[in-house]
Amino acid sequence: MAVAKAVVLVVDDEVRSQEALRRTLEEGFTVLTAGSADEAAAIMAREFVHILLCDQRMPGTSGVDFLRQVRVQWPDTVRIIISGFTEAEDIIAGINEAGIWQYILKPWHPEQLLLTLRGAAELWRLQQAHQRLTLEMRASPEVLRKRVGEKQGRARAEAAFSRLVRAVDSPLNEVCRIAERVAPHEMSILITGESGTGKEILARAVHYASRRADGAFVVENCGALPDTLLESELFGHKRGAYTGAYEDRIGLFQQADGGTIFLDEIGETSPAFQVKLLRALQEGEIRPLGSPRPVSVDVRVIAATNRDLEADVHNGRFREDLYYRLAGMKLHLPALRERPMDISLIAAELLDLRRQQSGRQGAVLSPETLRCLERYRWPGNVRELQNEVMRMLALTDSDVLGAELLSPAVRGPDGDGGMAAAGTHAARTTGSGTLKERIENVEAEMIRATLIRLRGNKSRTAEELGLSRVGLRAKLARYGLEQPE
Repeated sequence: MAVAKAVVLVVDDEVRSQEALRRTLEEGFTVLTAGSADEAAAIMAREFVHILLCDQRMPGTSGVDFLRQVRVQWPDTVRIIISGFTEAEDIIAGINEAGIWQYILKPWHPEQLLLTLRGAAELWRLQQAHQRLTLEMRASPEVLRKRVGEKQGRARAEAAFSRLVRAVDSPLNEVCRIAERVAPHEMSILITGESGTGKEILARAVHYASRRADGAFVVENCGALPDTLLESELFGHKRGAYTGAYEDRIGLFQQADGGTIFLDEIGETSPAFQVKLLRALQEGEIRPLGSPRPVSVDVRVIAATNRDLEADVHNGRFREDLYYRLAGMKLHLPALRERPMDISLIAAELLDLRRQQSGRQGAVLSPETLRCLERYRWPGNVRELQNEVMRMLALTDSDVLGAELLSPAVRGPDGDGGMAAAGTHAARTTGSGTLKERIENVEAEMIRATLIRLRGNKSRTAEELGLSRVGLRAKLARYGLEQPE
């Protein structure tokens, strides 16, 4: 039952005490008052009460005796005694017989009282949640199995290889064919490709096509956290392992036990962390931070990166033994510009999804829009295409999504702001001209392709091509590849 404010019934024979309690509590709670146990019982017979705050010493029925009755008749109500006396027998009887949750001594402090009552409201909420779960657990095992089976079926359908949209002549077909073949086999997989190409989608498809489909599929971006937090996230920690570790935490490897863990951006991890990950993969066990004992886990690892890990191994930036442990099978996802035959199909699929979410069932892409989408080189890959579809839907109420709704880079004749034009020119002239011109064209194309693959990161581009930053800038200007900042 969801309520705006928890209802508190204050039971006290002293009117001044009633009023003091009511003024303290009324901002955060709905407060009812009663001067005796009989009056309180009458109120509870007609009103739903979450928390009962009852004085111990009252004429007639005492607080503990009344709460003993309440426990039988209204067991869900959280019961609290407030008293200026500390008789041990009353306290023991209240806890054992009346199921009293808290015993508050007078004089009470307003902040402490409010804190106690908020805890009581949370306790009531948790009790209700527990009851609902208990009822669900008492349901027929067949019903529960049916529910689980339906959820698993939906997950499998949503993550099937067929959901990776592609044309009949798409280079993605071969990747999916190999992935589908290796999915049932217990081997690690390394997925490479630019950001936004769908590496997680492919990993999820592998999981649901494997023998581990009934287990968990857990995802972690290894490039998003520093070493200590990443280690804690993956392996867990014990209370007190480091500053801020206030309780035990189960890591993602344990959560994925019997299933699959997807480690994205694995190339961004430090050498120190790589050692710990290698040990976990070799031994089949992890050691939570602060724990003296390792924990065995049965997990399939699928890793992904947009870096050239083989080059990183050669340069000493990535451990060779970890690389071969992860790369039991390598799958490379082609960039979207390498599969232009898929662009219209993917755009239509994305539009269909957004149509359902926005209620724009009649929205379609114009022929001109499709031509622009197919011409553009998509440095951000499918993720960038998705953003364009969302942009078009947001900018118009018309059912026809015209090219004027596209961002300037996508709409322009050069697609990616001039870089595509340079590449097209290079491809067109490589086969003719002087030797110097041909070499320059090849060089321009290599620089352009590297920039796109590294998403415009000039430092990494210069490093990979063996150039200084100054030298790279000179060549970008010379070949017309310089992009506006």
